[in-house]
Amino acid sequence: MPRQSRPSEQGDVLARQRDLHYMGNRYMLKRSIGYFGPYKLRVTFAVIAMLLYAPIAPALAWLTKYVTDKVLIAKDMDMLKLCIAGLVTLIVLKGILQFCQVYVMNSTGILVLKDMRRDLFDKIVRLPMPFFAESEIGMLMSRIVSDVVAVRQCLPSVIMFIRQVFTLLGLIGMVIYLDAHLAFWSLVVMPAALYPLIWFGKKVRKYGRKMQAELSGVNVVLEESFSGIKVIKAFANELRESRRFDKENTNLAKAIIRQIFYSESSSRVMDFVSAGAGATVLWIGGSRVIGGQMTPGDLTAFLVCLVQLYEPIKKINMSNNQIQQGLAGAERVFDIFDSPRIQVEDEGSARFDGDFRELSFEDVHFTYPDAPKPALNGVSLRIEAGQRVAIVGPSGSGKTTLVNLIPRFYSPQQGLVRLNGLQLKDYSLSSLRMGLGLVSQDTFLFNDTVTANIAYARDEYERDEVERAARGAFAHDFIMEMPDGYDTVVGEGGVKISGGQKQRLTIARAIMKNPPLLILDEATSALDTESERVVQKALENLMQGRTSIVIAHRLSTVLNADVIVVMEQGRVVAKGTHRELLESCSLYERLYRMQFEDSAE
Repeated sequence: MPRQSRPSEQGDVLARQRDLHYMGNRYMLKRSIGYFGPYKLRVTFAVIAMLLYAPIAPALAWLTKYVTDKVLIAKDMDMLKLCIAGLVTLIVLKGILQFCQVYVMNSTGILVLKDMRRDLFDKIVRLPMPFFAESEIGMLMSRIVSDVVAVRQCLPSVIMFIRQVFTLLGLIGMVIYLDAHLAFWSLVVMPAALYPLIWFGKKVRKYGRKMQAELSGVNVVLEESFSGIKVIKAFANELRESRRFDKENTNLAKAIIRQIFYSESSSRVMDFVSAGAGATVLWIGGSRVIGGQMTPGDLTAFLVCLVQLYEPIKKINMSNNQIQQGLAGAERVFDIFDSPRIQVEDEGSARFDGDFRELSFEDVHFTYPDAPKPALNGVSLRIEAGQRVAIVGPSGSGKTTLVNLIPRFYSPQQGLVRLNGLQLKDYSLSSLRMGLGLVSQDTFLFNDTVTANIAYARDEYERDEVERAARGAFAHDFIMEMPDGYDTVVGEGGVKISGGQKQRLTIARAIMKNPPLLILDEATSALDTESERVVQKALENLMQGRTSIVIAHRLSTVLNADVIVVMEQGRVVAKGTHRELLESCSLYERLYRMQFEDSAE
């Protein structure tokens, strides 16, 4: 059955709605505008351009009245030339000021967009592993790529909103100055224009929020489909995935169409209101001109003002719609930044200097969210410097969970994990993790060169160091056979090379890191026999002179360990050497017999 919902995104929406008490409109607008703080000079320049722009529209209306009533009637050619020059100057100045304000604010918005994406990525990448276990990658991508685009419009739209308000006030003052009686009839309908401004703004906000959520859904399907393309093709499920994408894409299109409907409807309502006001003014004003109570110049200037008067109202409506769309994106962005539910990994100030002496687990308990039973249930274990400790047991016994506590991918809910006598939480994360080497069956390489992947742990390095690490991992020979040698790009996730080659590059990466404590989590379980032999040799090189913790289903790889720890159902059921466990632990004996009987067959 195709997946019917996106539980992570839906749960995220519900949780966000519960947290909206700390994220009101004023708060989100303030947070959005706060990102423009580093660009105060640019914003100030735009505001000055806005203030100079606002009086130009009333000035044009007054100039129109003056030309009609004074210059044309008096047939003053010199004054006509002067008025034309003034008219051209005002129009050019209006264009320059508008360009300056729009260009500066939009370019500043792009800089803010860059800053927000940087900060959002910095926050997300520092979140604990449980957050990523419960989140969809496509949804997180949407937050960084799409949602922040809406937020960056907030301040430019606010500036536009204020500019139009100033222009509107200037034009209102001008129409009252020209004819207070006629101004009353032109402005009496203005309150009718405010109601759609508010009502349609709420609708645009609602569907803007829905559009952002649906866009996340599209990103989720795309990320899953392209990442799992091999599985899709293996099961011939291209049609099913196309239907999944079409469903999400259709929902997104519907949300966008509804948003466009309400946005355009608000503009058309403003057109109807302004048309009604114009007809009323033309009837009353025309009657007064015919009756000799008003000059044609007054009526012309009044109509020019009126045409310009409702233009700012429409732009205020458009700016309000953009602000509402921005706030819809802000809800999702600042949920990541400010939600009390989403906090970066906590850490201490102590630094691990790389001198490993001992690691101890003291009555450690851990249960995954919504899991029916604990993954670790009272584990106590001590590992000393220089030891090679193997952890074995059936699937689901808690082996990987136990070693994931060491780099603090997860933290125990009860009990303590100590390194050199100090709790892990007291160490800074960077010093702790740089002192650990992790090689697992889930190899991951970046879409970069072989050299960059091997030297990933180092900012500065020599090419000879990279080559020595590759030789230690038995990777140098196959690297040199590649088209560009160490400069060959391995593709996303290392798709251009084999599984054994990927594993040897990750071992070379660990050698280059040179950690005092090494964790090998099923490092050879996904390899064929020939690749396993080569990788096992590379692992032996890697483990030389280091304390090692080795998880392996294949007991043949751990027979020479100093201590073998047997786990079952989250508990340590036995510890000892291979020979001791064969005599004292029935579970270990059973696992051993099963594997060697299978291999004999």
